[in-house]
Amino acid sequence: MTKLSKSLVKRGLQLALVLIAVFGLLGAGDQSARFNELGHRMMCVCGCNQILLECNHVGCQYSERMRDELMASLDRGDSDDLTLQAFVQKYGTTVVAAPATTGFSRIAWIMPFVALILGVLTVVFVVRAWRARPLAPSPAGVAPVTGPDLERFRDQARKDTDI
Repeated sequence: MTKLSKSLVKRGLQLALVLIAVFGLLGAGDQSARFNELGHRMMCVCGCNQILLECNHVGCQYSERMRDELMASLDRGDSDDLTLQAFVQKYGTTVVAAPATTGFSRIAWIMPFVALILGVLTVVFVVRAWRARPLAPSPAGVAPVTGPDLERFRDQARKDTDI
């Protein structure tokens, strides 16, 4: 073998060793990251309305048990969806921090924005309608004064009230 081919073989083995190490360690620490990610996607069911991993109630009977169940599910190798479904079956849909973005649950994401836009449009429509309506006649049958007559009356009022 030539010196160049030995160098290429050596580099190839080094590259293979690095790739094996990288892909072998790619999953290291993954369980704690999954635990953190899944724990922040669930709510504590004790009634505190806090994320599961952030529940800080003294003597909370649910958060510690739910965290242990989450860790046991991850130790078994359950997928994220399977873990969430198991929690939904046990604790109900209130355990999920955010509604799903598929199917009928998509409405839970869309409706607040639709309601806001419809509310703003309604306010704009009502304000324009109020501005465009004609002045109501007075009960005595006298028409309201506008234009140059109004300015003449204002000037007369200023003169009369000037001391």
